[in-house]
Amino acid sequence: MSEAVPQEPAAPESGVIGPKEGADGSWCLIESDPGVFTELIRGFGCTGAQVEEIWTLDAEAFHHLEPIHGLIFLFKWVQDDKPIGRVVKDRSDVFFVRQVITNACATQALLCLLMNLQHPDIDLGETLTSFKSVCQDLDPVVRGLCLSRESKIRSVHNSFARPVLFEVDMRQATVEEDVYHFVGFMPIKGRLYELDGMQEGPIELAEISKGQNWLDVVRPIIEARMQRYSVGEIHFNLMALVSDRQRCYERQIQLLVHQPSPLSHAERQEEIANLRTYVKFEQEKKRRYRQENQRRRHNYLPFIVELLKQLGETGQLMPIFEKAKKRAMECHLQATLKQQQLQQELQQQQQLLLDQEEQERQEPQDSDCLNKEKSPK
Repeated sequence: MSEAVPQEPAAPESGVIGPKEGADGSWCLIESDPGVFTELIRGFGCTGAQVEEIWTLDAEAFHHLEPIHGLIFLFKWVQDDKPIGRVVKDRSDVFFVRQVITNACATQALLCLLMNLQHPDIDLGETLTSFKSVCQDLDPVVRGLCLSRESKIRSVHNSFARPVLFEVDMRQATVEEDVYHFVGFMPIKGRLYELDGMQEGPIELAEISKGQNWLDVVRPIIEARMQRYSVGEIHFNLMALVSDRQRCYERQIQLLVHQPSPLSHAERQEEIANLRTYVKFEQEKKRRYRQENQRRRHNYLPFIVELLKQLGETGQLMPIFEKAKKRAMECHLQATLKQQQLQQELQQQQQLLLDQEEQERQEPQDSDCLNKEKSPK
């Protein structure tokens, strides 16, 4: 790729699916959902991996998913937000891609984790292996340009575009709009990195001691990141890149069946039964993911338009509309009253704190006055 002209990194995208794109080389917005990310992995041709959503930062929530190879974190992007670690630009052993594509940070965060992953459970497949081989010696910006021209990866990404009835003006987000961004976290050769395509290089966050679980290092970092935002900000999403759970359970079953075990025969049979239940659960989850993804891709607009037409022709549309409008106004009123109630409670709590502080300031003064009165003249 001679004479490539680097571009400024694109602004990150919202974490929801947007209008259908891709015919002109653009990339669509995709949903922050483990089913979507798992199918992206399959679509890229990578096998042996899947994505699971994490609902809490408690250690137990991570433990049952191990081995966890990396984390994908969705958060509200803030202009000029400084990284909490050291940006390194000279680490050839970290495969990093600079984001030069609008709306691609979800796929880019996932790809950066996969490209840096070396685990016997994971096979990158032909597409990702070829891309990594071609880009291995290129700088992060040129890698980003190569990604923008990788038709197979873009096609898989854009397969989750939502069909629209009308063309939409895809303008950039303004300062007032909430913009969300995906980044990756993973351990690489004894160090914890944040892989954020908006930065000039990978961010070195911490050193991982020998024998230390890297998840114990990254959890407080993510928690601190969440606490940096204003109180009430709940738009976060954390997902884990893990080994294919069904394969892991099936492998454990084979070991219990064919390898010597300290467990008694009854205990071993009970454990095998539990693992087979887990396998069925994973199979059902994959089926559900496929069904949900089919629904995401299906164009429901012709059905909706036809339904509205039929309701209008039979005189049912306006009564339904008025009923929905009334319900919406009632919900809005209830929400307004609830908000006013919460504000009053907050003001009362603040006043109570002020009164307590004033009382605490008065007590030493009263004590001094009392001591002076009791002192001998």
